[in-house]
This record gives sequence, structure tokens and C-alpha cells, in this order.
Amino acid sequence: QVQLVESGGGLVQAGGSLRLSCAASGTIFDTNRMGWYRQAPGNQRELVAAFTSGGSTNYADSVKGRFAISRDNAKAVSLQMNSLKPEDTAVYYCYVVVRSNNLERVHWGQGTQVTVSS
Repeated sequence: QVQLVESGGGLVQAGGSLRLSCAASGTIFDTNRMGWYRQAPGNQRELVAAFTSGGSTNYADSVKGRFAISRDNAKAVSLQMNSLKPEDTAVYYCYVVVRSNNLERVHWGQGTQVTVSS
């Protein structure tokens, strides 16, 4: 059973920083894709930053140069968010992709709210 728990969200002024953390339980390897999505009110969920199975990283264009994803171990990822903007306000979700019986399943955390005031 894979479970994800996020922490680190909150309220910050524009230009400030926050660090999100995600801890997973269950059988997860460092080759499992893992990362962060976010969803703002009225918007679709969008990819923010993620690790590929090969260990490289992908970022949304809107966060490049401001956000940095790190993987502390196979079961923990963090997202350092700097120079935050009001448009970064969203619920941030950690996810991991796990293969079982030749099927891939995406597991999600409960989400953590990030609010950036102008």
C-alpha cells in the first residue's frame, strides 16, 4: 500500500520562499517517477516538477529558474520554491508512479495549500 504525505505549504508574500516535502510509504524505488503537480481554482491540474525514471528532472516553463525539485531518497521528494508569485497559488500534490502486475498506477498525496499574496 503506497501512501504519500505532503507538508510545508502555507501563506507567503510575493517574492518569498517555501519548501514542500513529500514522504512516501510502501515499496518505491528511485526509478519510480515522482514529483509535484498543482491545481489552482478553476484550472486543470498541471505538472510543476518531476523526476523521470532515469533520474532527470522536468519543470513547467512557468517555474523554471525559481523552483527546484530534489529527491532525498527513493521515498522522499522536496520542492524548493523561490521568488514566489501570486499565480503560484494552488494546492500542490505529490505523486509517484508505481508498476504492479504490468500496470502503472499513479498514487497521490492529499495536497498542501500554497497561497502567495501580492
